Amino acid sequence: MIFFEENVKKLIFFTNFALFFRKYMKLIVMTQPDFFVEEDKILSTLFYEGMDLLHLYKPNSEPIFSERLLSLIPERFHKKIVVHEHFYLRNEFDLAAINLEDETDATPSSYKGKMSCTCNNLNNLANKDVKKRFQYILLNKTFTPGGYSIDELERAASCDLINKKVYAMGGVTADNIALADKLGFGGVVVRTDLWSRFNRHYHTDYKELIQYFIKLKKIIG
Repeated sequence: MIFFEENVKKLIFFTNFALFFRKYMKLIVMTQPDFFVEEDKILSTLFYEGMDLLHLYKPNSEPIFSERLLSLIPERFHKKIVVHEHFYLRNEFDLAAINLEDETDATPSSYKGKMSCTCNNLNNLANKDVKKRFQYILLNKTFTPGGYSIDELERAASCDLINKKVYAMGGVTADNIALADKLGFGGVVVRTDLWSRFNRHYHTDYKELIQYFIKLKKIIG
């Protein structure tokens, strides 16, 4: 009986030890492409609720609007923000990194900081230089209709094309986060599934969006 109890204690200890050092997936939020009134309040609340990274994605926008949005977000969170354009903002606001829209894009002149990139073709992840060059890679259209089949993703995972440096992006919902974890992704990027909980044209109450984010956070662990 004593022997059994000692083994149980050892099992509990090593299980807790493994859980403590487990590397959980990162939960990243991609902004809406346009600006809206409550945006800074929502993004700040998401940070307070445990958002790991924010990707500031405002294609074809004037930089002054991104500057204003960043100035309204508490400085303590700036190191968790990645910009997709107007790369000077990275230094001006002491942000985390910049994101290139394709893994083949050239590094901006004189830029020396951290970078991530968007990958639009699963097979391109076989290029080892790509994974060395970037902190992490966003695999576009991971779960979107017309994107990749589960079989394709499983084969990619078995060949180590998908690993902790690759984050799932596109079609990510509460229903497939567990699958992303099983496939070996290092993180997930949520956008449409999250922002659909808030109509920026008619609503000012964003409680539903925040509650859904908390649900996603709990799924990841």
